[in-house]
Parts: sequence; structure tokens; C-alpha cells
Amino acid sequence: MTDEIPAHPNEETAVRLTDEAWQELLRVRATDPEAVRRAYADRRRRPNLLSDRGTLFLVAADHPARGALGVGADRTAMGDRRMLLERLLIALDNPAVDGVLGSPDIVEELLLLDAVHDKIVIGSMNRGGLAGADWEIDDRFTGYDAESLVKFRLDGGKMLLRLVDSDRGTVPTLEACARAVSELAEHGLMAMVEPLPYHRDEGGTLVMQKDSAALQRAITVASGLGVTSAYTWLKIPAPDDVSALDATTLPVVVLGGAPSGDPETDLASWGQALRHDVARGLVVGRSLLYPPDGDVAGAVDAAARVLKAAR
Repeated sequence: MTDEIPAHPNEETAVRLTDEAWQELLRVRATDPEAVRRAYADRRRRPNLLSDRGTLFLVAADHPARGALGVGADRTAMGDRRMLLERLLIALDNPAVDGVLGSPDIVEELLLLDAVHDKIVIGSMNRGGLAGADWEIDDRFTGYDAESLVKFRLDGGKMLLRLVDSDRGTVPTLEACARAVSELAEHGLMAMVEPLPYHRDEGGTLVMQKDSAALQRAITVASGLGVTSAYTWLKIPAPDDVSALDATTLPVVVLGGAPSGDPETDLASWGQALRHDVARGLVVGRSLLYPPDGDVAGAVDAAARVLKAAR
């Protein structure tokens, strides 16, 4: 990963967020808040979660809502909202991208930009575990809830479930996720649960456990949340040992995670996981929106080709 993220996406492939469109978005935000409600109501919904190929490819953009703005060495890469939206527009312009996973503010901005018609939209539910905070693992639900996802006609809700045996903040997060899974299922909406096993090192820093045993344990815990698993999907990082995915029959989308700095390595890792029988697609954020060379369209296209080849 280079030290600096390119300030603008590749000019040759960019779908520009023009000055006119940007100023209109700012005008609407300031003078017509009811436009958001109308945009939710007017969105053309896609009838099926899965594409015709039986896959689901989403771009994730809910990181800023919990204060996670960094990409590589750039600690504020996602802090420029106009640039983030422009990169999302480029990604969503690719027909292989089925939709977006976002917090309410980002989803609403994309709605106002007419960018998510005929796309799947998954709302991010718990963002209260601010990155780096002492209470990070007690991840309160501060975004969408099941009632609002139904009201706004979205296609499901996503929740982050970081499991840390030494941190009591795991307990209320577990309980809240279980309740959300049950409430979403009651309305027939997908519950996308992202279970991630962590431990604290000697300095107190959270470190993800990437071994197969820890990941299988997290998968089984997430699979059992709520009164039914009928509508539960899992969002899982690509494991080094894909047999970790043997722990579930639930549909899995592979999590892109933080960029490694080597896009080819990331793509190979995703491809290996996508060949597992339970894998149904990709949910990738920073790796595609902020690639080292700035070519968002090229990064998205490369990921789409990996998904197509694997499935």
C-alpha cells in the first residue's frame, strides 16, 4: 500500500460527481429534508437478493459511521464525503455490482443521487462501537433498526459482532444482535451478521483471530442467534483454511476487510473462499473504493471477474 491514497479516482474511468450534482445535493440537504423520505419511497427495488447467476456482490461503505476512516497509512482517507460518494458511484455503475451496504447517511445520499435504483440496499445497524474507543466491543445499535428497514423498503440489515472473551462488552452486543435477527426475520428481511473473533494483546490492542478454530466458533455462535436462522446470512473474512466455512449451512458473503496492500493477494484469497459451497458473494469496501492505483473501476471489475470465475 502506498502512503497516500490518490485524491481522485482514475480519470479515464471515473463517473464524475459533477459540481452541479454536488451543489444540488447540498441544497436538498439544507432545504428539503422530506426529499429523503420521497427518495426511499420512490426507489425501484430489485425483486431478488441474488443475481441471475445466483451471486451477491455488494460494496460496503458503513465504515465512517463508527469513525473508521483510515485506509492503509492514510488515517482520514474516507473523511472526504464527496470523494467517497464519487467512488461509490463508480462502483455502482458496474452492472456486476448488485448493491451497497451503508449507514443511513450514506444510503440517503446515494438515494438523492439516484444511484441505487434496481440495486440491493442493506442498512447498517450497529455502529456504536467506535473504532479505538474503550467501549468498542459494546457495539450499540445506533443506525437502522428492523422497523426502519421495513418502513424505508430496504432489503436487509447488517450487524457487526466482534467476540472477545475477555471483554464484557461482547454480552450486550450478542443480545442486541440476537434481537435484531429475530425482528428482521419476523418481517422476512435478510439479517447479515458479521462475526469476528478477537483477542486483546499484552498492550490491550484488539487483534483479529484468523485461525480456523476461532473462526468456526464465531460462525457457530452467529448462526444460533435469534429465534430463527431462516433469514440469516453470514459475512465472513476469507479464511486461510476454507474448511472453516464447513461450520455452517447458512449463505456466506466473503468480507473484503482492510486492504493488505497487495490487490492480487486479496483477490486470490477471496477467490479461494468463494469456491466453497456456502459462499454466495462478496461484500468489499475499502479495498475496492480506495485501491493503491486509484482505479476504482478497475478494482471493482477485477473483483467481479474473481466472483464470476469462482461461482
